Amino acid sequence: MAEKKDAVKAVETKEAAPNAAKATEKKPEEKKAAATKTETEKKAPAKKTPAKKADPKTNVVVEFAGRQTVVKDVLAAATKAFKATHKGVNIKTIDVYVKPEENVAYYVVNGEGSDDYKVNL
Repeated sequence: MAEKKDAVKAVETKEAAPNAAKATEKKPEEKKAAATKTETEKKAPAKKTPAKKADPKTNVVVEFAGRQTVVKDVLAAATKAFKATHKGVNIKTIDVYVKPEENVAYYVVNGEGSDDYKVNL
């Protein structure tokens, strides 16, 4: 009787071993999916961003009757003057008109201008 039990155990062990090996192997579908993942990871090269060109430094100067006025300073003064009198208003556009013969610069903010919108040079 011991021989039968040993033979049955041996048969069960032999049958279980091939099933265990099959369980650890990947199915063909899983192999394809794993291969596709690695291929796509390899194919996607890192994107390079082009180097941005720096804008050249600019400086605009108005000369008239022996005087020099830097336009950037006039724009800053016009913006500051408008913000001082119109608190809470957002400046979308500002246009500055320099009149060196009068020694002033007039400005128009968001399409609205006035004789009061001026900066002395």
